[in-house]
Amino acid sequence: MWSPQPPPLPLQLRRPTLPLLYHGRRRSSLNRIAASQEDPLTALTRVLWGRALPPSQLVLAVRHGWTAAWRLLMRQLAPSDPSTGAFTRTPSRFPAVVAAPSPNARLHLYVGLPCPWAHRALLVRALLGLETRLPLSVAVPGDDGAWSFTPDSPDALYGKRRLRDVYAARRGGFEGRASVPMLWDADRREVVCNESIEIAKFLCTLADADALDLWPPELRQEIDRWYGVIYPSVNNGVYRCGFAQSQAAYDTAASELFATLDMLEDHLSSSRYLCASGSSMTLADVCLFTTLIRFDLVYNPLFRCSRRKLVEYPSLHAYTREIYQMPGVAETCDMAAIADGYFGTLFPLNPGGIQPVVPVSCDREVLMKPHGREALSSAADASAGMQIGATTSVV
Repeated sequence: MWSPQPPPLPLQLRRPTLPLLYHGRRRSSLNRIAASQEDPLTALTRVLWGRALPPSQLVLAVRHGWTAAWRLLMRQLAPSDPSTGAFTRTPSRFPAVVAAPSPNARLHLYVGLPCPWAHRALLVRALLGLETRLPLSVAVPGDDGAWSFTPDSPDALYGKRRLRDVYAARRGGFEGRASVPMLWDADRREVVCNESIEIAKFLCTLADADALDLWPPELRQEIDRWYGVIYPSVNNGVYRCGFAQSQAAYDTAASELFATLDMLEDHLSSSRYLCASGSSMTLADVCLFTTLIRFDLVYNPLFRCSRRKLVEYPSLHAYTREIYQMPGVAETCDMAAIADGYFGTLFPLNPGGIQPVVPVSCDREVLMKPHGREALSSAADASAGMQIGATTSVV
């Protein structure tokens, strides 16, 4: 008699059985990762593609991703002209001393040691002997790049954690970049100025009558002419090289920078200082020095100012050594803080945070070597008229 067939067994999906050898290799690889002295990520890459280069698709993806992130960070750190990629410096929020503080005002200077602009104010304070008249707070770059205070370097006036908090304490509040240097009026709780050259000029008005005159009335026009040369091409020129976001922008900035350095080398070979007779240091020299003292240490390697080092310019390097050896100047030049402030903080330019060794030309022993520029004073005095004419034609 016919009988019905039993119902079919339910369908079961099973993974194909892999060879025992595969399982052994996989377990062996995982065991090697666990036991490896390498970090897990490095060990994993060895398992994925051995000792060969990463797959081209991964390299391209990371490259494009990093480039996009770099451009995003650079737009915030160093705004540029969208059409050319040239660095454009953000104007100071308080560019001039609009209302001069009273003679007895409680003024306070905020600086950061890596910053060449803040160094100008710090240097003038030292050269004019204003340490007692003008107390100081030193901010340091935070992990996010913002100027901050630490227990070792506190805000001596208010005990704030960030420089931005000091700016915000003004009556009108504050929005924007909290930059250094910043001159603060504690009586009015107001920013006096945060433009370095204007702060330097104002500090000259606080000096005693017998102090070094860095801003003499008879040389002010010439100082301004020199500043009109060294600021765009040298002071800001190194930043235009380092923060350029296109090859054309970099090429232009580098060409202008080294053309100006060549001209300065020629001028300082026969003039002790920048202005007129060359026998007196002025604010023009202060502004040039704070860039030169950083040149071989950070601008040459990090900002790609690589055509020549400062030490390859005999007159410029001797000129830098002379100013460095003036009373109080060396104490304002903290090479370790400068290196850390650039290589450790400018993440888009140095993602690994690795600091190179300090060049020999930046060692204190080298900077203290005799400069031999004393003889230029008498020669410059004798040819003062010729130097003024030469300066005018150059500037």
